[in-house]
Amino acid sequence: MTTETIKLTLRSIGLVLIALAVVSTPTFAQTPEDKSLAPYFVVKGDPTVDHLPLKDTRVDIAVSGVIADVKVVQIYRNEGSRPIHASYVFPASTRAAVYAMRMCIGDRVVVAKIKEREAASKEFEAAKQEGKSASLLEQSRPNVFSMSLANIMPQDQVEIELHYTELLVSSDGVYEVVYPTVVGPRYASPQQSTTATKQDAFVETPYLHQGTKPTSTLHISTRLSTGVPIQDLTCTSHKIAPVFQSSTIAQINLDEPDAFQGNRDFVLRYRLAGNQITSGLLLFQGEGENFFLYMAQPPLRVAPEEIPAREYIFVVDVSGSMNGFPLNISKQLLTDLISKLRPTDLFNVVLFAGDSTLLSPKALQANQENIALAIKLLDEQRGSGGTELLPAIQQAMGLPREDNISRSIVLVTDGYVSGEQGVFDYIREHLRESNVFAFGIGSSVNRYLIEGVAKAGMGEPFIVTEEKGAAAIADRFREYIQTPVLTDIQVRANGFDIYDVHPANLPDLLALRPVVVWGKWRGPVTGQFVLTGKTGRGDYMTTLDVAGAQPDEGNRALRYLWARSRIAELSDYGSRSVSPEKVKEITALGLKYSLLTQYTSFIAVLEEIRNPLGSAKDVKQPLPLPLGVSDLAVGQGTEAGSEPELVWLITTVLLLATIMLLRSRRRQAGSLQS
Repeated sequence: MTTETIKLTLRSIGLVLIALAVVSTPTFAQTPEDKSLAPYFVVKGDPTVDHLPLKDTRVDIAVSGVIADVKVVQIYRNEGSRPIHASYVFPASTRAAVYAMRMCIGDRVVVAKIKEREAASKEFEAAKQEGKSASLLEQSRPNVFSMSLANIMPQDQVEIELHYTELLVSSDGVYEVVYPTVVGPRYASPQQSTTATKQDAFVETPYLHQGTKPTSTLHISTRLSTGVPIQDLTCTSHKIAPVFQSSTIAQINLDEPDAFQGNRDFVLRYRLAGNQITSGLLLFQGEGENFFLYMAQPPLRVAPEEIPAREYIFVVDVSGSMNGFPLNISKQLLTDLISKLRPTDLFNVVLFAGDSTLLSPKALQANQENIALAIKLLDEQRGSGGTELLPAIQQAMGLPREDNISRSIVLVTDGYVSGEQGVFDYIREHLRESNVFAFGIGSSVNRYLIEGVAKAGMGEPFIVTEEKGAAAIADRFREYIQTPVLTDIQVRANGFDIYDVHPANLPDLLALRPVVVWGKWRGPVTGQFVLTGKTGRGDYMTTLDVAGAQPDEGNRALRYLWARSRIAELSDYGSRSVSPEKVKEITALGLKYSLLTQYTSFIAVLEEIRNPLGSAKDVKQPLPLPLGVSDLAVGQGTEAGSEPELVWLITTVLLLATIMLLRSRRRQAGSLQS
């Protein structure tokens, strides 16, 4: 081999090594130290993905009056040949008070204990290292839970059973039972994966590609016992098979030929005879503490013409996760809302993704020309980029405004952002400047964000899950915001000793839904509740005789629901950094009432060393994308397992090129010698 050939060979090998270094070293944004939290796709065929444990979810919902008690059984099975540690992210209702958990492995049952989050986490890690099977349930958001399982042995079947309760409050006479089935991908967090809190770690979740069915089955059974005849029972999300045992009792099961339907929320709606709205008083007498729930039926609405002119600013999400079905619904919804504004109304539109686009620097009259301009802007949107909500809300609230006109901001989004509490904070701090309302668009929206915005803005959330229902919900929203029901609300108890009452201040009532107050009571069951306020026609007052209600053991859920309500006020929709005093109170409430919170977790350990070698594979259960959500919601991030294939491909190409170049040089050298 000539000197020139040797130099060429070394140069080629050097190029290969440089290429390997470039390809195998992540970019600055993805180094282990600097990688931001972000969802990612899984790669089909990867053996660490094929042997994931969640096989089935069974949900039993029992509604008695206005309280729902829910049992969820998740069945995991290790079908691989090695022990695994698994983690799985799943949703729940934002109003859920999770009060019990147990773990079953074969015929062995372990009842979970509620402990401080850090103590539970340490106990789980210790059991994991010792080779014991264990489960840990943690709250990432009030509606996002993380389940961790340790030392699942080959062919193990593990059942995790959860119990939670929630209050059902009607709106315009309609009751809604919702079981969320999937957590939508959150926009990449600015936090780094190495410094992120455990509450935010769920953002880094694997997803299946759009159109891919869930890998686990879903079964839902609901029993309604309302005490009043049920009317207009519908389920727009799934096919159901209702069986009425009487006019007030119905059993509802899914009637889906395909059980792999866990990629959209289960939503069941019903009315009661005569559009009756539940009102009254529920009492529970416990050991040392007694609890009450007061609900008062609202007055009738006033005529729309009695309401003065208003300004509406529509803040619309046009990010990647909204592409397709959600954005199409948003266009239809906004077109319907804007086109039906009164000529005396003003409006504007703020579109947001990674940045914001403004229709006009100042509010526009709701005339045909301006409405057409807004609709044209909406029609041009295709959905792309990330989701930066807070700057859009700040921009909307900072727009110049006219005097003596009430401003309302209407947010339209699927809610797939990770920095929810910063949005809640800003809305609460500027609530006197604008009313804030939220529309959730999509088959599995982030209800925590939608309901959090509504709660922070003292309004009601609106959820649109399918295109054909958008117009009806738009009509309901328009009636809701144009005709307030009751303002300056006050509730007092005369002759009935109550304390620890929540909420301390009641918001204006903008829909035909009951006024709800929780609290504790002591002493005799006597006296009256008095509700006062103002309607469009003047002062309003209604009274309720306390003696008409008696304590009932069946109302035991009130203790969980009261504690959950208090925790919500302290943390769910509050400040970004919860004060040490509030952390202490939330923790104490979670421990006292056996409730899952952001500072308390459920831990179950099977006290048996089942994996003495301690070696196990860590796996994450991939989630399906919500129905109608495209791959753009996850973005263009690297797929799990794709980097090694890329390295292998480029290395192979460069080596082949080097071999071909060497052969060419040899042929040239041979022809010169001849």
